[in-house]
Amino acid sequence: MEEKKFVNYLRRTGLKNTQARREVLQEVFRCHHHFDADDLYLRLKNRRAGVSRATVYRTLALLVESDLVRKMDLGEGRSTFEHVLGHPHHDHLVCVRCGSILEFRNSAIEDLQQKVCSEFDFKMLSHTQQIYGVCSKCQEKDDLGG
Repeated sequence: MEEKKFVNYLRRTGLKNTQARREVLQEVFRCHHHFDADDLYLRLKNRRAGVSRATVYRTLALLVESDLVRKMDLGEGRSTFEHVLGHPHHDHLVCVRCGSILEFRNSAIEDLQQKVCSEFDFKMLSHTQQIYGVCSKCQEKDDLGG
């Protein structure tokens, strides 16, 4: 399904469906957690896929544009990615110390967002929520003097 959507996107935008792009797409959908572009490149390199780092970055951008992948800006030029097909909407807790990302769902938050949109006669197309803080493991390290 994701390959068909990506091929259609490439066709609409006049881009070629190359072997390297297919390799990137397949590796993205093998991963069921957040990853950064360099992680993806190293996984492809270890598989001997013959895909350059530049191709990984360019293909990730295309996957984001085609709504197959979500990009999350972590600040300071750091980004992480996750594929969206087959994953229900969720939000994120991001640890500013270790970089861990916890996913959560909260119906009360979702309901409140809908209510706010309704109050302002605003049609929501999408949204993301990222809460930055310190995870429990990093807090424990602080308590232990680590």
